[in-house]
Amino acid sequence: MSHYNIPIMLLFIILCTPPFTESHHPPKLIHTPLLKQTDQFINGSNCKTEPAKGTRWAVLIAGSTDFENYRHQADVCHAYQILKKGGLKDENIIVFMYDDIAFNVENPRPGVIINQPGGEDVYEGVPKVFLEDYTQSAATAANLFSVILGNRTAVQGGSGKVLDSGPDDHVFIYYADHGATGLVGMPDGFIYAKDLIDVLKKKHEAKAYKSMVFYMEACESGSMFQGLLPNDWNIYATTASNSEESSYATYCPDDFPAPPVEFADSGTCLGDTYSVAWLEDSQMHDLRKETLEKQYGRIRRRVFTQDLDYNSHVIQHGDMKLRKESLFTFIGTNPENDNYTSMANSMPLLGRFSSVTQYDAELLHFWFKFRRAPEGSAKKLEAQKELHGKISQRMQVDDSMKVIGKLVLGSENATMALLKTTRSSDQPVVDDWDCYKILVSTYEEHCGSLSRYGFKYTRLLANMCNAGIKMEQMAMASAQACDKNKP
Repeated sequence: MSHYNIPIMLLFIILCTPPFTESHHPPKLIHTPLLKQTDQFINGSNCKTEPAKGTRWAVLIAGSTDFENYRHQADVCHAYQILKKGGLKDENIIVFMYDDIAFNVENPRPGVIINQPGGEDVYEGVPKVFLEDYTQSAATAANLFSVILGNRTAVQGGSGKVLDSGPDDHVFIYYADHGATGLVGMPDGFIYAKDLIDVLKKKHEAKAYKSMVFYMEACESGSMFQGLLPNDWNIYATTASNSEESSYATYCPDDFPAPPVEFADSGTCLGDTYSVAWLEDSQMHDLRKETLEKQYGRIRRRVFTQDLDYNSHVIQHGDMKLRKESLFTFIGTNPENDNYTSMANSMPLLGRFSSVTQYDAELLHFWFKFRRAPEGSAKKLEAQKELHGKISQRMQVDDSMKVIGKLVLGSENATMALLKTTRSSDQPVVDDWDCYKILVSTYEEHCGSLSRYGFKYTRLLANMCNAGIKMEQMAMASAQACDKNKP
């Protein structure tokens, strides 16, 4: 995590104070010819100001569970609020989240979720437990695919809402959770890149949208599209990271800015850097005048330049022609932002922020719970047990992968070399996706859950498939490494 000295902190506060608050609306602009010409010069004369034809649709997905992953559901709830203020109707917004955060016993503000320090409640109104969308056991990968494809008969549980879009419609999909090489998490398991791309291909072939934008927050999220998403499907995607690096959590305890003090007891991170960047950018601009390309540039600069040690590379994929489209086409715009000038909004909302790797955010949560619990209390003992359990699980994954690699590849050096092997940006991270799925499931069969921490080893498994390692070899090595000590 980053630490700031006093002069930088003062500069941060000066630069980052928003020009208007909720109680003070921006002043009305006098539309003189000179101002109009200046606005055209700044924003370009081709900016779209008319509503897009067709209907706007959105699918919002938080793939995680448990309070230590608070930030993912906070990101998604915040996205919902922006879409609603942008003019999208609930019938056209579909939400997937486990919904175990707002009323979690660890939440210091029961029934409330915030996504930024001093932020408002973003949970209110979100389609969730009251039988409107996909929560708890209905928040599955299979349901997500059925919803995207508009297949009502295949949906199990939930509201039954599907992405019933047509050839003139515009679709926005946003996902936030943990990820790894060629996969991301869901409450019931994984979504593999090839399966996601196959679903998008079917949607494209059905002519069930005019254009689609996909924002993805996850570690190694670039691997979900790398070498897989064509440039002629009218789909534009950006990812929080490239195919080989972590994405980051932010607004964590001891950060600057930090979450409210009551969240410190639970070590809660309120958001993720990529997600916070696009959400905060969207909530302060007139999105009729902001293109996807412009927002991509803002997000990329904020995420990458935030800290020399903790940052990721935001990547774009797919149809680059769509970059010229306005965000308004996909997520609408808040009328309250109409009078914000482009020059005023070129200032950062919160500028640089501290961050924590997705892998370490979980451990941070349990460490703070232990550190803040009263000495000698039952709460302290329980927190210590949880912390030690997480550390032990990580050690078990490290040890088992080290043994498996040595048994399959012959040496620890060969294992480390394969773990670090990457591919060029025009190649998928895996050639044989069935092999990859089998190696992951084989590991879990013998060694227990891969866990979000264990995601860091998925590149090793993917590269084993690329190197021709067979399931039988993996099964034998996994059994030898883990069966005696399986959790």
